[in-house]
Amino acid sequence: MPKRGKKYRKALEGVDLARTYELEEGIDVALKAKYAGFDESVDIAVRLGVDPRHADQMVRSSVLLPHGTGKQVRVLVFAKGEKETEAREAGADYAGSDELIDKIKEGWFDFDKTVATPDMMGEVGKIGRMLGPRNLMPNAKLGTVTFDVGRVVQEIKKGKVDFRVDKAGIVHAVVGKASFSKDKLVDNIVAFIDKIVQLKPSTSKGVYLRGISLSTTMGPGVKIDPLQVRSLIKQA
Repeated sequence: MPKRGKKYRKALEGVDLARTYELEEGIDVALKAKYAGFDESVDIAVRLGVDPRHADQMVRSSVLLPHGTGKQVRVLVFAKGEKETEAREAGADYAGSDELIDKIKEGWFDFDKTVATPDMMGEVGKIGRMLGPRNLMPNAKLGTVTFDVGRVVQEIKKGKVDFRVDKAGIVHAVVGKASFSKDKLVDNIVAFIDKIVQLKPSTSKGVYLRGISLSTTMGPGVKIDPLQVRSLIKQA
């Protein structure tokens, strides 16, 4: 295990590692443990009772957080004609076709998310080996291969978050900023967990939500009670 710095060890003193907190108190503890000199993101890690090695237990989707993530997301849209115009009017940072593909081939990656119309995917596929490893490839399952580019661009700008369970059965995502009010963080976290619960595979047996941890970008993890969060979903 890597040796932690003095600031991290100091922050850890305020976290009871043996305790599982209710959501609102856990948020307070996680925010008090932040120590970086910038507005840290608030990250969530959800351990699921799934085996991602089986295709029918892969949990992957996206969710529009009620209050966004607090991050400025640069969106690139692969489209032509009217759809290119629609993308720009919706707030896309970049929109176009062959000229953008050529720039990417030259090593340009000054964007965070991509969207493509279905008719562009043949050309976009030619740079798939460059986009894929960076998680920048448009994906129909995530709704980023569509002719409804205006709506999708607006959703991404408002705080749509993509997520995918990793090999260890854990889903990671950003659910806000440390500067957010506690109410906004609660709303975002409940919406995120609600989406995760909706996606429970029928082949998943036993406990599905096995653990939830919150942390700021640099801070220690704080364990959250999954059952209590599920009760908040039912109240929403």
